[in-house]
Amino acid sequence: MPKFAVVIPAAGSSSRMTGFKKKKPFLDLKGRPVWVRTVEHFMGRPDVCQVVLVVAPDDLDWFRETYRPHLAFMDVQLTAGGACRAESVRNGLRALNPDAEYVAVHDAARPLLTAVWIDSVFAAAVQHKAAIPGLRLTSTIKRINAAGQITETVDRTGLVQAQTPQVVERNLLEQSFAHCRRLADVTDEASLVEAAGHPVHVVDGWPMNIKLTTSEDLRLAELYLNALPRPSLPGALHPFGDDLFR
Repeated sequence: MPKFAVVIPAAGSSSRMTGFKKKKPFLDLKGRPVWVRTVEHFMGRPDVCQVVLVVAPDDLDWFRETYRPHLAFMDVQLTAGGACRAESVRNGLRALNPDAEYVAVHDAARPLLTAVWIDSVFAAAVQHKAAIPGLRLTSTIKRINAAGQITETVDRTGLVQAQTPQVVERNLLEQSFAHCRRLADVTDEASLVEAAGHPVHVVDGWPMNIKLTTSEDLRLAELYLNALPRPSLPGALHPFGDDLFR
C-alpha cells in the first residue's frame, strides 16, 4: 500500500476573515476548531503515515498551549511556516519521515471532506504521480477591468476551480520545489508541478469542499456539515468527535 504524508498549511494571515479575533483555522465550527475537523479526515487512515500541521512561527507557543488536549490525543506534528504558502508547504515537506511516498497538501481552512473523496484523489496520484480535485465551472464567467466593467465573457470549457488535497509523488514535489525560483508567486502545488514540466491529473471536485475565506463561508460550512455523506459504519472516535454526542 502506498504511504501518504499530509501537509496542512495553517500559517496564513486570514486577512479576509474579518470580525473574528482568531485566524480562520482556529475558529470554532459547531463547537470544534476548524483545524481539528480538517486534520481528523486523515487520522486513522491506513495509507497515511504522517500528518504535519504548519503554523505561523508567532503562533506556535500559543497553539501548543491552547490546543494541548487535542495534541495529546491526535498524532500531529507541528512545524513553523514561512513567509508565503509555498514556503510553509516546503517547511512541512522538510519535516516528513523517509517512508512517505506521496505528499497530500490540504488547506487547513477546508474542513469538509469525506473518506471517499480522499480515496479518489489519492488513487489518481498513484496512477498519474500528481493529482488534484477540480470543480467544474457551471456559471457564466466574466472578465472585468479595474472599474468593475465587463471586458470579456470567458469560455468556461475546460476550466475548473482547483481544490485541495493536492497530491504529488514525493520525489516529484521535491524536484518541483527545487525547480522554482520564486516561491512567493506560487499559489498551489499543481502550479509548481506544472512549471517543472510534469502533467497534473484532475479528478472531479466536490461542491461542499469549500475554503473558509469570509464569515459567510463559515456560516455555509455550518450548514454543509450536516449534509456531508457519512459512512454506514462509524470510524475511529476521539474525545472531540461529534459522533460521541449522536
